[in-house]
Amino acid sequence: MLLELAIADAYGAGFEYADEAIVNNDLSRYVQHPRFRLIPGCYTDDTQMSIAIAEVIVAQAAWTPEVLADSFVRAFKRDEREGYSRNFYHFLGEIQDGDEFLTKINPESDKSGGAMRAAPIGIYSTPEKVIEAATIQAAITHNTPDGINAAVAAALMSHYFIYRLGAKQKLGQFLKGYVSGEWNKPWEGKVKSKGWMSVRAAITAVMRNDSMSQLLQDCIAFTGDVDTVAAIALAAGSCSEEITQDIPHHLVTGLENGTYGRDYLIELDKQLMQLKSVL
Repeated sequence: MLLELAIADAYGAGFEYADEAIVNNDLSRYVQHPRFRLIPGCYTDDTQMSIAIAEVIVAQAAWTPEVLADSFVRAFKRDEREGYSRNFYHFLGEIQDGDEFLTKINPESDKSGGAMRAAPIGIYSTPEKVIEAATIQAAITHNTPDGINAAVAAALMSHYFIYRLGAKQKLGQFLKGYVSGEWNKPWEGKVKSKGWMSVRAAITAVMRNDSMSQLLQDCIAFTGDVDTVAAIALAAGSCSEEITQDIPHHLVTGLENGTYGRDYLIELDKQLMQLKSVL
């Protein structure tokens, strides 16, 4: 899950709000963004914050705002990288720990931050546990109805496939049973910054594609906030028996592999999946 999420994030980062670059969406390589100084093959905040979430789960630490916020800060401080919004990047650079994070954050966003990092939460053993955990983590930064609902839906997406709860064509219907939103309505057009938009687009792409390569290209083709759409979709799709796992090998080997890169993600993923039905 985490490896596929990171590949999707890194690939999508070259196309984020860069509609003119979509002609290069052929999976042949990681693309240099036409405006942002992102190194091709490097993941962004979507992956780094998902790592922070996964590390708390694997450690089986207390699921509290304090512990989670501290993990967000620690993940950033040890491996500072581009991809965060300018304001949030500076915010993380100026604070020292989770307590300061919670004291100074304005948690009233309805954008995609709570949803983009929610996929690992799907490992919890029941929808109710997933909903509770996703709500707590989202409220730290996105304590609005739309921000929380998007995060809950994204977490339930991966849960649905991890626990084989139904066919992928029934995914939207499943989500509607647990969280408010038009999750079964196909998304069309550009994806803007609202969290529910990224999740709806990700659901649409998962439901209509049968391979990971097709899924990744379809997510990018929406245009807009496509790295987040792809990260959410491929994290869930990686757990689906109905989706062929055919991400091109050169995208796997081309993903960054520093201290918290490809090998670290593979190992963390393994530890996370070992907790299936335990949590």
